[in-house]
Amino acid sequence: MSTHASLRGLAARAPALAAWLDTHAETLDTDATHCGEVVPQLATAGLLRIGVPTELGGAGGTIGDAIDSVADVAEHSFAAAFVLWGQRTFIEYLLQSPNQGLRDRLLPALLSGELAGATGLSNAMKYLSAIEPLQIRAADAPGEHGASGKPAWQVSGGLPWITNLRKQGFVAAAAADHEAGGPPSIFAIAHDAPGVTRSDDLDLIGLRGTNTAALQMTDTPLTDDDRITDNAPAWLVRVRPAFLGLQCGMSLGLARRSLAGTDEGGPGARAAVADEVAALSEQLDTLRARLKAGVAQGDFIETPARLFELRIALADVVHGAATLEVQTGGGRGYLRGLSGVARRQREAAFVPIVTPSLVQLKNQLAAQRAQQLKTGTAS
Repeated sequence: MSTHASLRGLAARAPALAAWLDTHAETLDTDATHCGEVVPQLATAGLLRIGVPTELGGAGGTIGDAIDSVADVAEHSFAAAFVLWGQRTFIEYLLQSPNQGLRDRLLPALLSGELAGATGLSNAMKYLSAIEPLQIRAADAPGEHGASGKPAWQVSGGLPWITNLRKQGFVAAAAADHEAGGPPSIFAIAHDAPGVTRSDDLDLIGLRGTNTAALQMTDTPLTDDDRITDNAPAWLVRVRPAFLGLQCGMSLGLARRSLAGTDEGGPGARAAVADEVAALSEQLDTLRARLKAGVAQGDFIETPARLFELRIALADVVHGAATLEVQTGGGRGYLRGLSGVARRQREAAFVPIVTPSLVQLKNQLAAQRAQQLKTGTAS
């Protein structure tokens, strides 16, 4: 698939959304003026329903199609793609949850864009990889535990960074350790639940239109109706490929757009980097194919290291593509308002640090290799 054909993808399928994103991409990165409009815009274009079964109100298709939709949006606005990742990942949590009642209650409003979904599970994914402990505790509620209509738990703790906490209404996924013991649970925390507090938007250097803030819970009452899963570790292993796969869609789209941007330089500049652009384009196509095949076939459930390696490789391609766009753009890219080059540089700088960060993934891979060497030596 050529870069140019890709860039026409969203414009052909959802021209109104593509135009809106192109118009507001800079603003979505630099301030919160349009932060409340992103989810409804994505919903109107039908992107939230991609990969969701038709019998549940979706458009059908696969998780691979949803990954492509995130990539398509990222070509126009990385901030909007970040929001789409959060929303579509939360939808995926419900699709993979055994709690049908919770799915039936929340899914229609999430698909229509009336309600924002926030993944909130970065801490949990790091917990799964033994990087950090869970930051939320669930205590048994006083009184009749689990009685009809009565809260079963009171949840307290905080998450310092969650995207898509839309002020007009959101629900966030959060993993909690149980004080009574047993596996951690994952809950859906509503914005208007007692004891839930959203901070002001974080003071980011970019992506400021993404409703990114901290979330605090203090004795928030929850019932079984709010529980996505009662066995977070086992469930997270199954959902992690979608979580990271959709996240990788952001890198796919950003790299594609930066490579296309190299064509906007003069003929001499284009000739100077032609071989590098071709090599990165080929690498990008290969990584996309491997990502979609691995997620579709379930390979990354048993071998998450392969997915970690893909994410690292994609980040390298993003860095290389963004650098080539700067080189071919010359001084024009340094003039405010004349191109999106500076914005894409900021966007590219975010790719290595979005959770799980490249440093965390590299440490995970190094620890795994050390364990394998130790086991091999012992045997």
